[in-house]
Amino acid sequence: MSNICTIAWVHGTVQGVGFRYSTQREATQLGLTGYARNMDDGSVEVVACGDSAQVEKLIAWLKAGGPRSARVEKVLSEPHQPGREYINFGIRY
Repeated sequence: MSNICTIAWVHGTVQGVGFRYSTQREATQLGLTGYARNMDDGSVEVVACGDSAQVEKLIAWLKAGGPRSARVEKVLSEPHQPGREYINFGIRY
């Protein structure tokens, strides 16, 4: 089991549609830690840490469109080295 962290930026209609909460639920079910937060440009930033296969499942879920109310146009992601260790998957404001 290989643990990794990935940071992703989700663009499209992803604010005001419950995207962060749906992402939190999905990530928690996958056993991941990290966070989701709204960005000033209208995107959502997602940091996901945990087993590499589970992180990839979350990224695939984001790319597939996330919750039904969202309209994902693109997802950009890259490896991430957070400055701290997360104990759960939270919502940032």
